[in-house]
Amino acid sequence: MEEFLIAVKRASRTAAQLSGRTRTEMLNEMAKALRSKKDIILSANEQDIKNARSNALSSAMIDRLLLNDRRVDEMAEAIGEIAALRDPLGDVIDGWTNPDGLRIEKISVPIGVVCVIYESRPNVTADAAALCLKSGNAAILRGGKEAANSNKAIISALQEVLSLRAMPPEMIAEPPDSSREGIKEIIGQSQYVDLVVPRGGAGLIRFVSENSAVPVVKHDRGLCHLYIHKSADYAKAESIAINAKVQRPSACNAIETLLIDAEVAPHFLPRLKAAFDREKTKLRGCQSCRAIIDVAEATSDDWAMEYLDNILSIKVVSGIDEALDHIAAYGSMHSEAIIAESGGAIERFLSEVDAACVYANASTRFTDGGQFGFGAEVGISTNKLHARGPMGVKELTTYKYRVCGNGQIRD
Repeated sequence: MEEFLIAVKRASRTAAQLSGRTRTEMLNEMAKALRSKKDIILSANEQDIKNARSNALSSAMIDRLLLNDRRVDEMAEAIGEIAALRDPLGDVIDGWTNPDGLRIEKISVPIGVVCVIYESRPNVTADAAALCLKSGNAAILRGGKEAANSNKAIISALQEVLSLRAMPPEMIAEPPDSSREGIKEIIGQSQYVDLVVPRGGAGLIRFVSENSAVPVVKHDRGLCHLYIHKSADYAKAESIAINAKVQRPSACNAIETLLIDAEVAPHFLPRLKAAFDREKTKLRGCQSCRAIIDVAEATSDDWAMEYLDNILSIKVVSGIDEALDHIAAYGSMHSEAIIAESGGAIERFLSEVDAACVYANASTRFTDGGQFGFGAEVGISTNKLHARGPMGVKELTTYKYRVCGNGQIRD
């Protein structure tokens, strides 16, 4: 493992010295490589899907794992979009001359070695690799065992481009030991690894946070809420609620709980239930909700549950104060939304909700690097430092100070 980490650290220095043009060219070549290796990637994914079904993984997990022609093309397109982004390195963030005549410049630079630990989705492999390369970093990619064959095929396609360019394969690499003990060893090596980005379930996040000697940017749970204020437009609220839950229930930016003001609940909940019934969404409600519509009972556990499935809990609240209190108690600081026509309610919600992304009259499903114009993201950070929300290429850089003088010495 130490030999591997030394090689990755060395590769990170090579990556940091590549010109922006070279990095862009390599990414475009990697996009083509994914398309040319599509049959190999899909064959590997078929084996992963077969194994997943044998292991009785949920339909939601299988959906996250599944690749097809369209999804491989989307991976390649995302790499192309990342390639087309402005080079994040070498920016003069700030600059000044101090009283001693020293010219001081704050310059954006790569972080170094970024270890991304994730579950299920093979597209994360391509996204994370491309974002790290665009920002001049080396990437250690440890995907979940359920996607092992898919991830290996994707990394192999990307490394083929590195080989043709006579670049070290460790710029984009899988660890030699992907076991929990192997990961524990990696995240304990702060002399070789500069940043760890875990994205997955609560168990993974907790394990990494408790064992890492390396700075961690968490991609934590997506326990997202949609609050329907008494001033909401019904048509707008119905459309957004359906999209935020149903468009892809297994995504971390899908809502898990819907909050609705008591003043409009008797009028709107029956309409909302009919819409969700058409989408075969399993609804669970509080006592006040169940007095209006026929749904299963929501227990206290439901308010803290990230379903990642076509299941939605509904709570009737007395007003915006109770809605804000509920989100503060149960939200994961990922994405929260309000549907309202009242400017005052919207302003309170956007100002008071503590989350990476807060929405007014729009679906939480937009919390995504591609939708934000980043090409893709290495994760949705629920941290407050150093990155928050979708982590694109800028969030994979740090800075250093360049100080130039002409013989100055300090008195």
